[in-house]
Parts: sequence; C-alpha cells; structure tokens
Amino acid sequence: MRTLLITGPGGSGRTTVAAATAFEAARGGVRTLVLGADRTDTLGRALGSATGPVPTEVAEHLTAWRPDATERFRQDLTAFQARAAGVLDLLGATRLDAEEATPLPGAEELSLLRALRDAALSGRHDLLVVDLPPLAQALALLALPGELRRYLSRLLPPERQAARALRPVLGRLAGVPMPAEWLYETAARWDAGLAAVEAVLADRHTAVRLVAEPGPAGADAVRTAALGLALRGLRTEALIANRVLPDTAPDTWLAGLLAQQRKALAEWQPHGVRPVPHLGRDPHGTDDLAALAVPGAGSAPAPVRWPVTDRLAEDGVLVWHIPLPGAVREELDLIRRGDELVITAGPFRRIVPLPGALRRCTVAGAALREAELRIRFAPDPRLWPGTGG
Repeated sequence: MRTLLITGPGGSGRTTVAAATAFEAARGGVRTLVLGADRTDTLGRALGSATGPVPTEVAEHLTAWRPDATERFRQDLTAFQARAAGVLDLLGATRLDAEEATPLPGAEELSLLRALRDAALSGRHDLLVVDLPPLAQALALLALPGELRRYLSRLLPPERQAARALRPVLGRLAGVPMPAEWLYETAARWDAGLAAVEAVLADRHTAVRLVAEPGPAGADAVRTAALGLALRGLRTEALIANRVLPDTAPDTWLAGLLAQQRKALAEWQPHGVRPVPHLGRDPHGTDDLAALAVPGAGSAPAPVRWPVTDRLAEDGVLVWHIPLPGAVREELDLIRRGDELVITAGPFRRIVPLPGALRRCTVAGAALREAELRIRFAPDPRLWPGTGG
C-alpha cells in the first residue's frame, strides 16, 4: 500500500490538499482512505461530507476517517486500571470512571499513530492519505514511535523479560518487588504496535508531501521541514505551493505578493514544486477539490539512503554519508555514545544506531559538504581484525 503523509505550516491549506489528493486518486479508481487528525471536522468541510470516528465512504473508492482520541483514551484508561487492579488496591487508589477521563497531552497523537497502523495493516485500501498536524507537531509526531520504543527498551530491557519465571525467586532474594507480568506484557504490546508504525513510516512506498504558500514565511517553513524530515530519513515526494495567485492579477496592490510568490517558486524548483491555484475562496466539496488539480499519488520516490563508503585503502577510514539539506555547520553537533550516535541539526535531534562495521570504529572527524554530513570512522585496533593493537 502507498502512504502519503501531508503536512505544512498552520493555515497553509494542508487539509484541503490532503482531501484533494485523496479525491483525485479515488477518481482514478484507486481505493483510498484519507485519515484526519483535527478535532474539528475541517477534513469533512473540504470533502463536503462529514467525517467521524468510524471510517465512512464519502465518494466512490474514497473513505474518510477521523479517529476519536477521547474515546480511545477512555478505553486505554479502563484497560490500564483493570490490569493494575492489584497495585491500585494496595495503594488505596480510587478508580476513575471512563466518563470523567479527559485525554492527556499526547493522546491525540497516539490515537492518530494507532489509526495509521490499523489502516496500513487492514489491506482494504491501495492508498492511505494522512492529514498530519501542522509542521512542528508533525515532525515531533513522526519521531514519536522511535523515541517511545527506545524508552521502553531502556526501562524494560527485552533480555530481562526472559527471566519472568524467576521473578518471584529474585524478588524474595533481593528483598524488593519485581515488575509484574502485566507490565512486561503491556510493554511488549506497545513495542509491537510502535514497531508496526515505524515499519509504515520506513516503507519504500511511504513519502511526505509538504504544503506551503509561496512567500517568505512559507520558504522558511520549507527549509526547516526539509532538514527535519531528512534527519528522520523520510522521503519528500513533492512540494505543493498552495493558493498560487495568477500572474495576470490586475490589482496593483498584489504586485508585492506576486513578486514574493515568484521568488519562492523559483527557490522551490529543485524540490519538484507543484503549484496549486488559488480559487478565490475556501474549497468546499468535490467540485472545488477537482478544480485544484493536485498531482496524483504517482509512484514512490527513491528511498533515502545513508550509505557507508569504504576509504580504508586511500585514507584509512570509513565514511558515513547522511543527507541533511538546509543544515548549517554552526548548528550541527555529534555525540558518540556506545553503539549510538546523537545527531543535532538546528532544532532537531535524533539518536541513531551505528551500522555494524562502524561500531568497531572511533569517530575521526566530520564535515558538512554539499548538503551532506560526512562522518569519518577509523577502525579501532582493539576491535578490528588485522589492524594490530
């Protein structure tokens, strides 16, 4: 299944573009699901048909779904209280009723990730279009599965789960309570779900579409997004320049806006920019969506690769190439920690595992060249066969 993740700055029209992209694919006979995240039904307004917590067919070959984060949070809270009943009773805790539960920060993001996973695994559609939150929240959301899995592995290491049968004995010997079975089972269930989301995001058929209005603010947002997405290893399929004004606009007061628009569109040409016209009104319904003429889903772009090149014979090093368009040398930072590398690029940070060969090396330097971070690794004589030491 093909997955398109659509985001952009707040107010850029990303929801409308997501609806138009899904509608265009459905018109071509592609079984399409469009997934929305907004609390208000902006997706339904664009489609001209209300959307809700149950996937609903809004046109031929087109299904829309807006998950109910509140209900899902209540279900999770009820299930948690049932599993932790023994601990809660020991503490004298008073149970919360589902009706009084209000979603905590992050509940909507987790609900969207679960819906993305469920939709991708259902096998009922050929194309999944996801209307992500505004850009800053979307970049944090896309990083969430990997970060949560990392936290789980540190707090409840999988290798310790192998000793489940010994926990009662270990608890008596150590004199401290050991984690309950339900805790490990919950962690394993969460890890499996997050791994499924990561698999969708890393799939070669998954790509991102950026939506921005051509102008100074949009240009800044696109530069930031390009760096953040590159650091996550996500592919940008297209840049949608939304609400493009016609060059023939007669009003002289538009001259400044048109000049800014032309400058932004010229800068965006290397990104494969696709202009979408301004209709002079907020699009509403399938007729307006068709008039936008957004590009179809098409084929998946080439996957993002972080290759390691062997320069042992020439320079005595291996070089790890990490594409980081828009990165600034002064805003880059690297920290080697065990078998992981902590990469900071501007406002973004990611902890990545080192490829197998590089784990037996030491960092020998790094440089930013042609929008690519090139990290040099020298073989550690204590760990590298044939180098002595």
